[in-house]
Amino acid sequence: MILVTGGAGYIGSHTAKALRASGLEPLIFDNFSTGHRSFVGAAASVEGDLCNSADLERIFTEYAIEGVLHFAGKALVPESRQNPELYYRTNLTGGIQLLAAMRKHGVRHIIFSSSCATYGAPETLPIREDCPQRPINAYGETKLAFERALHWFHEAHGFQYLSLRYFNAAGADADGDFGEDHDPETHLIPLALDAALGRRPEVQIHGTDYPTPDGTCLRDYIHVTDLARAHVAGLKALLENRLESQAINLGTGEGYSVREVVNAVRRIAGRNFAVKEGARREGDPPVLVAAVDRARERLGWVAEASSLDKIIGSAWNWHRNRFQRR
Repeated sequence: MILVTGGAGYIGSHTAKALRASGLEPLIFDNFSTGHRSFVGAAASVEGDLCNSADLERIFTEYAIEGVLHFAGKALVPESRQNPELYYRTNLTGGIQLLAAMRKHGVRHIIFSSSCATYGAPETLPIREDCPQRPINAYGETKLAFERALHWFHEAHGFQYLSLRYFNAAGADADGDFGEDHDPETHLIPLALDAALGRRPEVQIHGTDYPTPDGTCLRDYIHVTDLARAHVAGLKALLENRLESQAINLGTGEGYSVREVVNAVRRIAGRNFAVKEGARREGDPPVLVAAVDRARERLGWVAEASSLDKIIGSAWNWHRNRFQRR
């Protein structure tokens, strides 16, 4: 059985489904503070919190856990700047308690949901895994701190791990089971889709004077189902001792600007909506694009569903079906 912390969340739910499809049995562990009970689906689940050691002890005592996919954590950059203690308590302290429980019960394989936010504002592009990691917010800092904890648990206790550094996760499940539904919502594509559905009056563009072709930020968007496939491939490689512990970027190697994304949403949805241009947000790097050689060479993985049209098309279908029924 594979423990999936945060398995009722956006990426965790897609990955739990991919695990089942691959023949592995997920066990979802979630406190449902941001995850959705409707996203659990057919998987077994236990409600609990990483910061409660008794909850973790119960999981590892009652179930035969072979490995862990660790998604649980706080993930809003603006919130992390305003409330860093929450991010250290959840992302780092809770994560360390997870590692301690794993060690106690002899579980040594873990894949960590990390982030390109660990790089901060990169000096070179595309961003390679050996680029300097200089986070510019508490979210990125706590992700990096847990990456370092994994390294030392590997050195001291023989843990085998992957830190998968996502770029911009987006899109929705092709079957319509899961999609992106955060509260508050901060990601561009669901915000634009909400505007297309009339659920919000406009989309805001934060900064139009960046040193990019159209003046707006460029980001590397990766379909959530591609991320799920990478986790399954990585877990199997770890369990079969075919891969060394390391960090791997997950992206496409191609960037799209905010304007390009907004215009693509208008085209695919067939609806116009208002756009409001504003000043830059503090801490937004102009360009974040992944170098993806390591994922291809060491994990045997490439993005297959991550064209901008496929990402937005799948997200549009899910948002339209989910929110027009409400």
